[in-house]
Amino acid sequence: MQKNKLWIAAGILFLALGALMFWLAPDQGQAYAVQNAAPQTAAENSAGASAEAPGAGGTAFSSRSQQDTEINCQMNLDGANRLVVNEKTRNCFEYFITQYGEKSIEQIKKDFSAYIGQSYTEPARSQILDLWARYMDYRERLGSLQAPNLSQDDPQYYRSIFNSTQNLRKQFFSDYEIEGLFGTENTYHVYTLKRFDVMNDKKLSENEKAQKLKALFDELPEDWKENLEQINKLEDLRKLTADIKARGGSAEEIHQMRTHLVGPEATQRLETLDAQRSDWKNKVSGYLSERDSIMKSGMNDDAKQKAAGQLRSQYFKSKEDQLRVSTFETVHDQGGKLPFSE
Repeated sequence: MQKNKLWIAAGILFLALGALMFWLAPDQGQAYAVQNAAPQTAAENSAGASAEAPGAGGTAFSSRSQQDTEINCQMNLDGANRLVVNEKTRNCFEYFITQYGEKSIEQIKKDFSAYIGQSYTEPARSQILDLWARYMDYRERLGSLQAPNLSQDDPQYYRSIFNSTQNLRKQFFSDYEIEGLFGTENTYHVYTLKRFDVMNDKKLSENEKAQKLKALFDELPEDWKENLEQINKLEDLRKLTADIKARGGSAEEIHQMRTHLVGPEATQRLETLDAQRSDWKNKVSGYLSERDSIMKSGMNDDAKQKAAGQLRSQYFKSKEDQLRVSTFETVHDQGGKLPFSE
């Protein structure tokens, strides 16, 4: 579960799909550290009789940085000793690929072949080596994909990257292999693209967008929901709330949008937080206005500082709030925009 969260966080940082263009080919001089995309599916866990090669830590097959780890190559085999292609297969390939920089590509290929040769028997051995060779060719070609000639603000930018990647995969793998290697990752990418479409649909109101976003989220597998709920819903709430405020929408519209997106209980908590933020904003604004009057008065500097300190104590009783408001004072005195949270 923790690996899923790390991968999703990385996906968000590159807007879910943009990083597909930067998965470096092995011969481009940089290592690519994969963050495993997906939870294991029920089909993966139950596919055939699961036979796993023993994981050995700190061997000649590991790079120096991996000496304290086990070789992540516990691939699944069925009852006929044939490879079951799933996320574990890709994990194994990437474990070796990420050694690039500490080892050459030729050494990585040699080590992988030797490891598979001693760990697996036919027919799995030949199947694994064949898929590995195609995966390496795919990774090299992936690094040469060109970004579309579109603005990154255009949702089609990411759809184009996704489609190019999907088309490339079809050149190297069967549908079964694509689903096994990339299926659960694709679940996230497709979901993200659909979210982009909803958020950029100018025909929909914010309330309608909230309903559609909630429906998309509800379609996700349960293990993905836990990982994505806080990340995506927070992002969607901020964007839709900002859109409503930008066009002068009412508090009732914001309430309805939030209710559709996150439910009544979470909406109540958000509105309580809004009220607290509003109270804080009003208190800070009032304080700074009175403080300005003191600073513009004819008193000497010592008297001004003493009067301002007394005013601060009147407005803010706790040491934490007094420290917090000092940040606002600094920004205000420098003519900057006050950092009120919206």
